[in-house]
Amino acid sequence: MRVGLLTGGGDVPGLNAAIRAVVKRGEGEYGHTITGFRNGWRGVVDGLSMPLTREHIRNQLAVGGTLLGTARYHPHADNGGLDAVLSTLESEKIEALICIGGDGTLHAASKVAEAGIRIVAIPKTIDNDVWGTDQSIGFDTAVSIATEAIDRIHTTAESHNRVMIVEVMGRHAGWIAATSGIAGGAEIVLAPEEPFDIDKIERFLKHRHRAHASFSIIVVAEGAVPAQGTSMDYETQVGKFGDIVAGAVGERLKLEIETRTGFDTRLVVLGHVQRGGIPTHVDRILGSRFGVAAIDAATQGQSNVMTALRGESVVMVPLSEIAGKVKYVPHELLAVARALA
Repeated sequence: MRVGLLTGGGDVPGLNAAIRAVVKRGEGEYGHTITGFRNGWRGVVDGLSMPLTREHIRNQLAVGGTLLGTARYHPHADNGGLDAVLSTLESEKIEALICIGGDGTLHAASKVAEAGIRIVAIPKTIDNDVWGTDQSIGFDTAVSIATEAIDRIHTTAESHNRVMIVEVMGRHAGWIAATSGIAGGAEIVLAPEEPFDIDKIERFLKHRHRAHASFSIIVVAEGAVPAQGTSMDYETQVGKFGDIVAGAVGERLKLEIETRTGFDTRLVVLGHVQRGGIPTHVDRILGSRFGVAAIDAATQGQSNVMTALRGESVVMVPLSEIAGKVKYVPHELLAVARALA
């Protein structure tokens, strides 16, 4: 069988582990021919393909990013895009397509599946907000990077008696902020799920610095916003492609806190650092498990499904179940962050 493979959306550590698993299992166990498409769905539309053999995936397990390249492009939203996808897959004689991506890439995958193509998806996103799976490829590495950054910020914050704001990724869901904030011992965690009250933050910081500490760490997700009716007026800043402007909410918080408290306040924006570098063992194993499960499912004839981690098991879930849904941080996890302030 000829199997296509693509990685779409933002890059994450662990993608190459998934690619490697698909190729090793597909070629070695089933004798399939694996064809990779460059730059996500854009490469399928443009016919940019490359063979994927054991030679291509050698020594890729510990490498971050994706050897196939990636891009944010949704063919069903582009005039003629879906027809171009179908034309390329027909010319390449692709019998099944494995798509690795976040919500946008997976939504496109469901549209291609509805057009009659055998599709198996694999969830990846450092935001960990793909519905239906306990964890996505890339999340563990991103949290590890953010936690280490917060650990390093502690010493300089305490040395200079500063408030340090660490902005992490998370547009709709605050998984990175909540987990790294708890693991890194932050005093305040701000996530999109719970709009914040700047007046309460002001009172907390003044009390803390007066009573028992001379420094504070605040972790804020890029999509965090103030609650309506509170004294801070702010709307999420987005760029021309709809992405949140990195540092926007962090800079505004810095200004508000300095003005209200008089405390020396600094901002660290981790940005794309969270996506880069060597994947943790957790993401290497998860990517490998998802890759094996995906090629097995494609070989068995399954379609319009996604690999998902449920507890200790990898299962297949219908793509229709995750369409348009965001997996938000549970309130009990955010309550733990508040309890440890």
